[in-house]
Amino acid sequence: MTQSLQTIGLTVEEYLESERASDVRHEFVNGAIYAMVGASKTHNRLTKRLARLIDDCLAGSPCESFMTDVKVRVRVLGDERFYYPDLHVECDPHNADAYYSERPTLIVEVLSQSTERLDRSDKFYAHRKLPSLEEYILVAQDEPRVEVYRRARDWDLEVYGAGDELQLTAIDAALAVDAIYAGIQLADSA
Repeated sequence: MTQSLQTIGLTVEEYLESERASDVRHEFVNGAIYAMVGASKTHNRLTKRLARLIDDCLAGSPCESFMTDVKVRVRVLGDERFYYPDLHVECDPHNADAYYSERPTLIVEVLSQSTERLDRSDKFYAHRKLPSLEEYILVAQDEPRVEVYRRARDWDLEVYGAGDELQLTAIDAALAVDAIYAGIQLADSA
C-alpha cells in the first residue's frame, strides 16, 4: 500500500509538519517518503474487526489501540522511520506526541498483495528493533490465517487457523481466529 515518491532528504521535522497538512498519508524511511494507497473492503473489515476485538480485551487496562492513521516511530542507531500499521497497541507510558507512538507493545498488519513483501521484511525487521514490541501479527485476507511473531520466542513464526485460539501475551488476551473472520467474505486475491 505504498508508492515511492521522489522526495528524498526530508528531515523528521519537515516530514511531520508536511504530514499534518497532507490529505494523503506517507511513510518515512530515512528521509524518503512513500505515499500510502487505498485498501480493499476486506482489508478494512478485518482491521475494524480486530480493533473491536482487541479494544474489548483492553477495557480497564492502561493500554490503548490505534488504527491506520496513527504512526509508529522507529528510531535506532541513525535509522529513522515512521510507519502506519493497520493496528497497534501502546501501553503506559504513552508517548506524549499526538500523532505517533514510540513504544508499541503489539503491531498488527493485514496482508495484501501490495504490502505483504514489506510487512514481512522491512517493516518487520524495523519494528522488532523497538524494545517495547512484544508481538508482531500478520493477518491474511484470503484465508483464515494469523501469523504471530513473539520476542519471547526469538521472533519464531506461530501460525493459527480456523478453530484455533490466538493468545496475545502482550496484552494478556485471547482471540478466536473464527471470531476475527466471522461473516467476512474473504478476498480471492488480496
